[in-house]
Amino acid sequence: MANSFPSAGGNRPGNYNRRSNNTNPFAAIRRNHRIRVPEVRVISPEGKQLGILPTAHAVNLALEVGLELVEVAPNAKPPVCRIMDFGKYVYEESKKTSHVKATASKIKEIEFTPRIEDNDFHTKLRRAEEFLMDGAKVKLRLKFRGREMAHTEIGFEVMKRAIADLAGMGHADAEPKLIGRNINVMITALPANKRKPKYHLDEPHRPSAPKERAEAADDEVEAED
Repeated sequence: MANSFPSAGGNRPGNYNRRSNNTNPFAAIRRNHRIRVPEVRVISPEGKQLGILPTAHAVNLALEVGLELVEVAPNAKPPVCRIMDFGKYVYEESKKTSHVKATASKIKEIEFTPRIEDNDFHTKLRRAEEFLMDGAKVKLRLKFRGREMAHTEIGFEVMKRAIADLAGMGHADAEPKLIGRNINVMITALPANKRKPKYHLDEPHRPSAPKERAEAADDEVEAED
């Protein structure tokens, strides 16, 4: 009769697949009894060096205070471990990562040309104000084409005008810079209570005149019919 139990030390396809499909970036961090080396350099929860200690003793020190011994520098000789609240560490690191991703996804771009028409310029600034109203960062980019590079000062004037017109909604992180054939500048939104749009009108909340309200009511009645 075939033995239904896996042999000790043999290959286990199920476990192997589970390990290879694990997307948790913290799963590979060794802690407590998973740390197999005989001794480690230990750092206290306050960041104080406790010196090189037997691993078993270091694990006991961590468990005695309700924390864990976590390997933070596995390639050091001996490995460096810290006594910490591992759950709190994972939470804080995950929060940092999510914040970076959220910030990156909230960068919007508005593109200009050196000889942009006023109507187009105002339309783009209105769009920039909408992004800033949502709290996003806005990258203003002016692109030179062909011989326009001979008069970069025109492009800088356009960018300075855009920054000035958006001053009620955000501020430039730095002076506009020429990089290749583009002038770039990043605009960061002001606090919500200090934002004053110049171009963007919130028309759905604009008070309507009596005649407009009457026409709107008629439209609603017709729509219901």
